[in-house]
Amino acid sequence: MVEIRTAKTAGFCFGVRQAVDKAFALAETEKELYTYGPVIHNDEVIQKLQEKGVRIITEEDGLRALTSGTVILRSHGVSRSVIELLEEKGLHYVDVTCPFVKRIHEIVWKESAKKQIVICGNISHPEVEGIMGWCRTPAVVLSGEEEALAFVPRDGRSVCVVAQTTFNHKKFEKILEIFCKKSYDVSIVNTICNATIAHQTEAKEIASGVDAMIVIGDKKSSNTRKLFEICRQECDRTVFIQTVTDLEPMQDGSIHTVGITAGASTPNYIIEEVQKYVRREF
Repeated sequence: MVEIRTAKTAGFCFGVRQAVDKAFALAETEKELYTYGPVIHNDEVIQKLQEKGVRIITEEDGLRALTSGTVILRSHGVSRSVIELLEEKGLHYVDVTCPFVKRIHEIVWKESAKKQIVICGNISHPEVEGIMGWCRTPAVVLSGEEEALAFVPRDGRSVCVVAQTTFNHKKFEKILEIFCKKSYDVSIVNTICNATIAHQTEAKEIASGVDAMIVIGDKKSSNTRKLFEICRQECDRTVFIQTVTDLEPMQDGSIHTVGITAGASTPNYIIEEVQKYVRREF
């Protein structure tokens, strides 16, 4: 029988659990409920909310068209302009932004008054878009070492470096090494959340000691994709799946240990379904 090693940190983090619980609770009491963007990056969860009548608004124009109802602000956070728009219209909103993301908003709002903000992250991710929307002056987003080496501060300004909460911890350390060698004034705030670091550290450890590794999460999930990248470096037979239906059995006789981890937006029931499938089919 195959041995299964499931990460203790797999699945919902604190911020995601808080956001999902609040969204489902509101779905039971609110007749007209919207989310601004998907509340988390997991299609299974979003579908369940939609089945309860929750509607998703993806653009600010959609908010401008609203005249009533309650709007949930997603866990990834939103720009300052979105909150100002809702308040100007007098719309009721419930903010379920992850507390770790909120902290970044506070940092960049304060620091951008005097410094240029550099964000280590994915420029197209909603969390990064939200962070940029709290900067008083335009921020720069870096995704890797080459961009960090080429970066030059605007008008000789001091620089404040932060990170997307789900950014690869090892990659962030390498970028920081580059910035620490710069001749201009640089302040660094490590804003990668503790849950992300724990997820990545445990995933790496498990993947290094198994024959096959399964990473579970939505394809749009940034933190899950980073888990996959980390695990793939340690275990060639690493697969990235969204649900158990994406998983195919590996029955060639060489699989004796299987590791399982999951992104911070993955419900526990999906992890359990994968565990049962592996026990039965591997």
